[in-house]
Amino acid sequence: MKQTEVEFQNKVALVTGGAMGIGEGVARLLAERGANVAIVDRAAEAAHSVAREIIEQGGVAQVITADLAKAEECQRAVSETVRAFGRLDIVSNNAGIQRYGTVESTPESVWDEVMDVNLKSVYLVCHYAMKHLKATRGAVVNMASVQAFGTQQNVVAYATSKNALVGLTKSMALDHARDGVRVNCVAPGSVDTPMLRWALSLDPDPEGLQQVVNDMHPLGRIATPREVAEVVAFLASERASFVTGATYLVDGGLLLPLGGAPKAEK
Repeated sequence: MKQTEVEFQNKVALVTGGAMGIGEGVARLLAERGANVAIVDRAAEAAHSVAREIIEQGGVAQVITADLAKAEECQRAVSETVRAFGRLDIVSNNAGIQRYGTVESTPESVWDEVMDVNLKSVYLVCHYAMKHLKATRGAVVNMASVQAFGTQQNVVAYATSKNALVGLTKSMALDHARDGVRVNCVAPGSVDTPMLRWALSLDPDPEGLQQVVNDMHPLGRIATPREVAEVVAFLASERASFVTGATYLVDGGLLLPLGGAPKAEK
């Protein structure tokens, strides 16, 4: 048996946004490798479906239905995780939403919604989780985006939230390094998730746009949630014991090309 197959044995992981997409991939992978997983999501039916499958495959999972934009819900999620499993070793923050608009067209209510889910929820979960993570010298892995480093048009709230999340990661990493708590970040490119499929569906030609998105990535395709989850698992593990405050690009080379570069001759 490989060491990675049991590297989270007796560890407890709280995974936000664990009902679908990248968060689901993280919850499944950590459970496969021995972690007791608390799946925290407001999509109760989807979360219970993931938990049932984890349990059927011999893992341990519990569902906590919560709206992570609310402080009391974040506090309850952390408390229920610790009450169920006795400790907390890993926090994987994946809850996120995408909304479209410029600074001119984005209503204040939409701006607040994006910031509450994408950014404030991470602050709140970590606010309540940190004392437990200090006790176990645990790890936090936040889910940012390539749009923390480059952006598209018409995504001002989303891009701002992901930029801020990288800053929050760095600050937490420095503040809690001496406590033995490592805090890192993952910045994916396009990933095959319900959120991406919803975004593609807004276009008159979803299949054509899907091919455009594939071609944007030098590897010629988008990522699977499992591929991103593998990097989360690494950062949460002892294999990354000297890594903190880092943001790992998992983007298939998306940010590599320079605009205006000449095309290679065929």
